[in-house]
Amino acid sequence: ADAIGYPVLIKASAGGGGKGMRVVERSEDFAAALASCRREAASSFASEQVLIEKYLSRSRHIEIQVFADSLGHCVHLFERDCSVQRRHQKVLEEAPAPGMTPARRAAMGKAAVDAARAVGYVGAGTVEFIASDSFAEDGSFYFMEMNTRLQVEHPVTEMITGQDLVEWQLRVASGEPLPLRQDQLDIRGHALEARIYAENPDQDFLPSTGRLLHLARPAESLNVRVDTGIEQGDEITPFYDPMIAKLIVWDEHRDAALARMRKALADYQVAGVTTNIDFLSRLVACPAFAGADLDTGLIERSRGFLFPEAAATPKEVLQVAAVGELLYEAHAAREQAKTSGDPWSPWHARDGWRLNLQANRQIGFRDGESLIEVQVAYGRDHWNLTVQGETVLARGRKLEGDRFAVELDDRRLIASVIAAGTKRHVFLNGQTWIIERDDPLHLVEAGGAHGGGLTAPMPGKVVALLAQPGTKVEKGAPLLILEAMKMEHTITAPKNGTVKAF
Repeated sequence: ADAIGYPVLIKASAGGGGKGMRVVERSEDFAAALASCRREAASSFASEQVLIEKYLSRSRHIEIQVFADSLGHCVHLFERDCSVQRRHQKVLEEAPAPGMTPARRAAMGKAAVDAARAVGYVGAGTVEFIASDSFAEDGSFYFMEMNTRLQVEHPVTEMITGQDLVEWQLRVASGEPLPLRQDQLDIRGHALEARIYAENPDQDFLPSTGRLLHLARPAESLNVRVDTGIEQGDEITPFYDPMIAKLIVWDEHRDAALARMRKALADYQVAGVTTNIDFLSRLVACPAFAGADLDTGLIERSRGFLFPEAAATPKEVLQVAAVGELLYEAHAAREQAKTSGDPWSPWHARDGWRLNLQANRQIGFRDGESLIEVQVAYGRDHWNLTVQGETVLARGRKLEGDRFAVELDDRRLIASVIAAGTKRHVFLNGQTWIIERDDPLHLVEAGGAHGGGLTAPMPGKVVALLAQPGTKVEKGAPLLILEAMKMEHTITAPKNGTVKAF
């Protein structure tokens, strides 16, 4: 990189999707990046061969959907912008690409069709290019690879063209001609796709494993589509890609599509694993993305907006969590009473009734390292909840599924509180908070430190130790490399200390 004057990209020759890919800007980093890339390539694709390419530091990732039949016809169905990425893997896709001119679209479409024709391609394919973030005046763009299949993001193309690309595949495979000519295809509106992943953006997008204890999707319509094969109760394992779903929206123009995506993400609820839903909500609202200032480094450029400093959980969330606990306990008591032989006995009610006394109790939650107590005073048809000196009159009633209505003084809210062990997932006002019930056997979330030790965040294979016993390390220092889900993950020190043993 130093010798030729620009950064280089090392990537697996057999792969795709960001696996086996490293960017090198300094010559002293080359050897380590090459070794890591080759290990990942060998693990994922059974080949250590890599390619080295010129790396554009601010680039747009533009791909063209092509289709060819066995009769010699080939068309493109316009472009998708896949510039928003983390770890060289796509996070958001949209079509058409913001800022794309008709002349640039025609040039890139022709290049993609020419590439497909040159190899006698038949079926659906995606020709991927990179270009400068501003679509350089000279019109240059660079071929990256061709994926010989329909890709995860094909629904945005279907939304703007009104075509069913799976049907096209079946017709072409049956020997039929393409359904439309190039001049019969056009673009209508704007579509966005967000990939819902089981991963933790705050830990460098580390995949999250576990059982989906709760799953609620936004209502589907002509404008909102959810493509998924995952249901509530399914398990996210360390053996496959941790994608839960693709969320696709469409509207007449980009601003309206962005608003529709924000609403759909607010309606998406998952408990049992950590997800990127809240991160995606911030990403869609990010000034750079909303303003179409796009390149593959957008997430890094916007870290201050996308990764805000952790703030204390709002009192309202703790109040709602307490109401959820009380409603759950009341429901459990009623269910137990049904099996008692005396379901109307007041001794089964557990409603806080006391003779000549007002019942009081405490519900404890942990918010990070802080222990917060909610004081509960039982009334006839309500509770008085006191959190950090503030008291509200609360009422609640269960709705369908896991949802319940809650009143906090004069505020009326709809919420869900899902229990996952000691964790409580609170879904409120389109946001998710995770707090914990106070428990003497409380354990820190996997991947954190407890008792001076460090627990692996998921099952995997240790492929490299980066620190030796006796080494003093600072918080954030790399300790080891763990291979899981076909990718390498660097595990770092959660605090300052000395490595005693692995």
